[in-house]
Amino acid sequence: MEINRERLAVNFTELCEIDSPSRREGPISQRLQQIFRELGALEIIEDDSSSRTGSECGNLIIRFAGDLDLEPIFFSCHMDTVQPAEGVQVKRVGDLFTSAGDTILGSDDKSGIAACIEAMQLLGETGRPHRPVEFVITTCEEIGLIGAKALDPHLVQAREGYALDSSGFARVITHAPAANRLTITVNGIAAHAGLHPEWGVSALILAAQALARVPAGRIDEETTANFGTISGGAASNIVPEQVVIEGEVRSHSVEKLARVTEEIRDIFNTTVAAWTDPTGSAKGTPSVLVEARQDFPLMQLSKDDRVLRRVEAAARSIGMALTYERAGGGSDANIFNGHGLATAIIATGMTNVHSTREQVELQDMVDLTRLLLALMTETSC
Repeated sequence: MEINRERLAVNFTELCEIDSPSRREGPISQRLQQIFRELGALEIIEDDSSSRTGSECGNLIIRFAGDLDLEPIFFSCHMDTVQPAEGVQVKRVGDLFTSAGDTILGSDDKSGIAACIEAMQLLGETGRPHRPVEFVITTCEEIGLIGAKALDPHLVQAREGYALDSSGFARVITHAPAANRLTITVNGIAAHAGLHPEWGVSALILAAQALARVPAGRIDEETTANFGTISGGAASNIVPEQVVIEGEVRSHSVEKLARVTEEIRDIFNTTVAAWTDPTGSAKGTPSVLVEARQDFPLMQLSKDDRVLRRVEAAARSIGMALTYERAGGGSDANIFNGHGLATAIIATGMTNVHSTREQVELQDMVDLTRLLLALMTETSC
């Protein structure tokens, strides 16, 4: 099957020029439903996740019946983009797509969606037999994977699939870390900093003392920790009463994730517990609360897992060489794997994502479409 390059380019451009920042995905959801309906989708489901995500719409689950007596697979993309994403205009020079202005392009993740559309258009035109296919298109991926987190996994009939959402090309992501999100609240005692500073307890000083001791940055080859924001205090002449720190720990090892998280908790607790009042004048004692919650679960696939053997066979059938890598970030694939849906991540060709320098080559989207078609049609995959 020969990919219709210009149709793919036109569809990609159209999708990019439909603004869809996180929580404002309504227009692109409606357009995608129209496109897949015209392509003969067996069923289109919009879930009720918007009540939890705050999006204009829910996640989409789109099913196509198969001609081959093979197990179904799914392909996942997200329909939202990062900002700046208002009034996107696509610039094409040859086969290179960029933003024409001061916005992102939107190839993250519309390059993946465009490849899915072209694959189904070709299958419809040629009548080529294929396995049952589902497309899971989520909202709010860019603001914490919250669309995928709100998705009922029982709505997905396939037990394994591929998230089309990574930079570069011919890359398959097999491992991604689990992450804990940290909110640390240090409580001190407010006082006038000029009149009676000894009456107060500085939450800011205690937070700084703890932050100077906690593990941060690259802990080892599997683990990182970061403290991204700190807020608190009321004015320069008031001893700060409260400081709130937001941070995270990530690791490819659940044991290390738990250990580093607890080490951070212990350091804050012991730092505050070690506070002393040298003048005996303080109007109270400090306290601290360290809250840790799972942000996303571990993604860890083995080379013997069928989802990886299948994509390798599909790539081999079209003469494509793949590389297999670990990632440092989380994606919807982490959530799906956490639900028992074996999911590998396939790169779509996009580069410089999350910036106004974002770009993608048409040939990469063409080759991605070829790989999707092989996954859908090859009986040996």
